[in-house]
Amino acid sequence: MITRSRQVAVALTVVLAAGAACQARDHRPPESGRPAPSATPARGFTLVASGDVLPHASIIERARFDAGGTGHDFRPMLSGIRSVVESADVALCHMEAVYGANGDYTGYPVLTSPPEVARDLAATGYDGCSTASDHTLDDGPDGIRRTLDALDQAGLRHAGSARTEQEARTAAVLRAGPARVAHLAYTRGTDGLPLPPDLPWAVNLIDEARIIADARAARRAGADVVVVSLHWGTEWQEAPDEQQVTLARSLTASRTGDRPDIDLILGTHAHVPQAYEKVNGTWVIYGMGDQIAGEMFNHEGVRDPRGNRSTLGRFTFAPPARPGGRWEVTRAEFVPQLFDVDAGRVVNLNRALAEGAEVRAVRDRIRDVVLSRGAAQDGLVMGE
Repeated sequence: MITRSRQVAVALTVVLAAGAACQARDHRPPESGRPAPSATPARGFTLVASGDVLPHASIIERARFDAGGTGHDFRPMLSGIRSVVESADVALCHMEAVYGANGDYTGYPVLTSPPEVARDLAATGYDGCSTASDHTLDDGPDGIRRTLDALDQAGLRHAGSARTEQEARTAAVLRAGPARVAHLAYTRGTDGLPLPPDLPWAVNLIDEARIIADARAARRAGADVVVVSLHWGTEWQEAPDEQQVTLARSLTASRTGDRPDIDLILGTHAHVPQAYEKVNGTWVIYGMGDQIAGEMFNHEGVRDPRGNRSTLGRFTFAPPARPGGRWEVTRAEFVPQLFDVDAGRVVNLNRALAEGAEVRAVRDRIRDVVLSRGAAQDGLVMGE
């Protein structure tokens, strides 16, 4: 397991809607003399989330080069945003590809990536990844098993795909400072690949009623904050499509008593950055864009640099004013990123700009898209 200098997220489990209400379990070893937790935690936490990790053939080759020709090393690729990721209390990525075996790795259209990417995401500071995408079934059940095995070995929690029916009914819950954060993930489809008849639970598909039921089950089991990752939207479209807008409204409107069932929505899939918006009092990122991807070509077959642009979302949560209340987002930020395909590196555009790089036009275009639905009026700011 990867050891990190900051507090590592603690794995907890909760049974989702199909199961009975269940007490979330803390898997840390017992600590003698540890004080009992207070009813109202004294401090909040920060959550960071990023977009699609999409290792095309050129990315796989770059990671092999960075490893000196033996194995694969994705850490240099991610080094430019490591300080942002590792400083958060909990950090979530989106692993779009499944992992291959025995050196049999492919870029597109079938994505099977080197399993070292899990190790290196953990080394960068990530605590968990969503794994439900249109490529989750690219290598069938074996691809899912290899991917989740590698994430487990790296100490990363995962949500959205499963090796067993019991795992499919179990939410990933991570420790974020004093809070417990449930991470749920779903995809709009699997590129026409059918779910295995004997494994209908292998990938979570977007279904409004199921998402709400799962969120409520996680809350009943003790989750303080419920985060939902959605692989959705129309590729190459910067504006959220009708399905995204409609589903975001429905999900954020769902409440149990006076408390929303879902506290944050994280979107992936479109290949381009999309807007952030506060909907019914809940932050929605329609699309974070591709954090790691090779040279991207749009539906017209034209090289489209937008496919290498993305954002990190960073949200600061404060504890509720009263027991059982909502953890509120007190600061919402986005950090604009670029994947430099020539250098094979993720670039924090604000920091690059401060260092004199000529990236202002790219940074400003991402900012304009992110703020295109009025998020600035609700307090969203651009972070470093």
